[in-house]
This record gives sequence, C-alpha cells and structure tokens, in this order.
Amino acid sequence: MKVLWGLDLGGTKIEGVVLKFNDGQGLNEPEVLIRKRVPTESAGGYEKVLGQIKKLLDEMEAESGIKPERIGLGTPGVIDPKSGLLKNSNTVCLNGMPLEKDLAKFLGISVTTANDANCFALAESQLGIVKKEVPDAKVVFGIIMGTGVGSGIVINGTALYGNHGIAGEWGHNYLDESGGKCYCGKIGCVETMISGPALERFYEKKSGEKIALPEIVEQYKLGQDQASKETIEHLLFYFGKAVANVVNILDPDVIVLGGGLGNIDLLYSEGPKHILPHLFN
Repeated sequence: MKVLWGLDLGGTKIEGVVLKFNDGQGLNEPEVLIRKRVPTESAGGYEKVLGQIKKLLDEMEAESGIKPERIGLGTPGVIDPKSGLLKNSNTVCLNGMPLEKDLAKFLGISVTTANDANCFALAESQLGIVKKEVPDAKVVFGIIMGTGVGSGIVINGTALYGNHGIAGEWGHNYLDESGGKCYCGKIGCVETMISGPALERFYEKKSGEKIALPEIVEQYKLGQDQASKETIEHLLFYFGKAVANVVNILDPDVIVLGGGLGNIDLLYSEGPKHILPHLFN
C-alpha cells in the first residue's frame, strides 16, 4: 500500500486529499481516504496562507490518523527554476516568495510544488478521464478556469514546463482590451475576460447587482434575466476565441476542463461550436 498527500492551493480555497494506492506503486486508480478544504484567506498575506495550509494538514492528519511524510502542492504560478521563488501567481502575496522552502521548514516535512494546471492535466492523463476515455491521447490540453485561468500541456505522458516554467500560461494571452488591466500588468488577458471574478464583474456591470457565478448560471437557465444571458454568451464567445488560438498551435487530441467553471455544462455542449469558427482547420 502506498499513501500520498496532495494539496491544491487555489485563489479562494485550499483543498487536500489523502490517496491510497493498493498496488504500492501509485499506478492504479487510488482510493480517496480523506478530502477536505479550507479557505485560502490570501487577503491576510503570505504568512496567513502558510497558516491555512498547516491548518488543513493538521485537520486531515487528525481525521485520517495518518501523519504525512511529504506532500505535493499544486500552486497558481510556478517556482522560478533560477531563483527558487514563486512567480506569476494570481494570489499575488505568494509572488517573489520561496514558498516551497518556507513550507518545508514551517511544516517540518518534505514539500514538492508544481504548477496547478500542469498537475491537473497530468492527473487527468495518467489517472483520470483522459486515461479512461482516450487512453491513446498523445497531446492533452488541460484547462483550469476558476478564480484564475490557466492550462497545462501534457505530451506523451509528460507535463511541459518550458525554459522559464511558463508553458501553458494561456490565461495571460491577449484576448480583448475590454477585460481591462490584469494583475500581471497587461491589458485584456484571457483571465480578465472569462475567469469567475471577471464574469461576475461583467454581470454586475450589466445588472447593477453583485451575485456569485453559480447563481448567474442558474438565472441563465431560468431564461428570465437578460444580464445572465449576456454574461453566458460573453463566456462562450470568448472561450471559443481563446481556446481556438491554442488548438491552432497545439492541435491536441483532447481538451479537458477543470476548476469551478468546469462545472458549467454549457462549455461542453455549446463550447465546441464557439471554437470551430476560429480554427484554421
């Protein structure tokens, strides 16, 4: 038996899981022993985020009765291969900090970090839906859409990181200047147009009312709210444009969606129709 601990550090929540692999190699489908989340509380700053990670691990250890020897942590952004500091995170208090080193010292255990979207794409390729449905896929494009927008690229079973660790940072390609200024300093990034917060801002501008994205989706389904209709149409149109740019470059076998927006069924039923008009082939 092999037990692995993984954490996903998101903009609004930190989620943890303890997985048991009965083959001892970590190659089969794991059994989920425990899965738990806490809020990130990044407004409290870097030290607060570290404290929330420790809080989550302590709670998971207490509930599972297992003490972790090491953890894997998926992060927004990536550890710069030259400086060892985190960069490009939309949880901006993490940027420029030696997160991996600080966490290992704070927790007293070994910590390995990797970009969350790369982790997502690799997991779906090796253990998840891609392995089940398209096991011979050579190129997988994994999209995370939530508080931020990112992606991971897996080629022949290996995540692509690139020379500067930014391969797959699709969320910071230019899409439309109406998205305004992004935290990264550029104007009109994909993330400013179709992330969860961006869509909530779009709805608020149209309606004068601030509500959460799941409620916007429900209002759209009821068909009685013009602002929600415009918001979902905005999402689908710009999702199609943005994804088409990547398809034209990568020509992937599979696109797999994750993150909070990955729960929006319309991205699967209507999304492809909005990608097709922008494709070279």
